[in-house]
Formats: sequence, structure tokens, C-alpha cells
Amino acid sequence: QVQLVESGGGLVQAGGSLRLSCAHSGRTFSRYEMGWFRQAPGKEREFVARISWSGSGKNYADAVKGRFTISRDNAKNTVYLQMNSLKPEDTAVYYCAAAKFYSGSYYLDKEYDYWGQGTQVTVSS
Repeated sequence: QVQLVESGGGLVQAGGSLRLSCAHSGRTFSRYEMGWFRQAPGKEREFVARISWSGSGKNYADAVKGRFTISRDNAKNTVYLQMNSLKPEDTAVYYCAAAKFYSGSYYLDKEYDYWGQGTQVTVSS
């Protein structure tokens, strides 16, 4: 019953920045763990970043650590992914995901209950 809608993707040159947004339709957004995943053509979906319901817990994949920042604004029912110093290998469809709770690890896509349709990020050389 929860809908997630990503926006902010597009074409950017290497070294550039993008900020992705994920609008959450649920009335209890603040109680969800939120994450970002990405999937390149022919590859498995991989974890990018997550943020706890309180915003105090944040984790990043090694590939994006130091370049990407996840944040959330519970008053706006929105989670963000600020992407800086983008590289061509960051090219992928980026998905927003929401988890009611984690039974295992936050970096596993099976932990998430709701998914957005994705937004394409393409980084050119």
C-alpha cells in the first residue's frame, strides 16, 4: 500500500553531482527504514545506502562511501541521495526502498518491503 516515487535522475558528466529524491506516500513514513539500491544492465541489484527511521543510522556501500550522502526529511515524507563526484561506473537505475523492519542485514534487498520504479542515472566520461 506504500508507494515510492524516485526522481532526480538524468545524464551527468563524470565528476558532476545529482540529488535523487524519493517521495513516500505512506502516513507512517517516519517509522520506515529507507534505502537506495542500484542496478546496472545485466548486473544484480546492489545496495547503495540506507538510513534508519530516526536518521541517526546511516550506512553506505564501499563503492560510494565519501561521495554519496543519504538523508531524510520525515516532515516531507522524502528521502534523498546526494551523489557527488560521479563516475561512469555509477551508471545504473537507482531504486528507493522501504523496510518495516530488518530481520537480517540492511544491505540485502530481501529486507525491503516496498520499492519504487527507479530513476535512471547515466554518467558520461
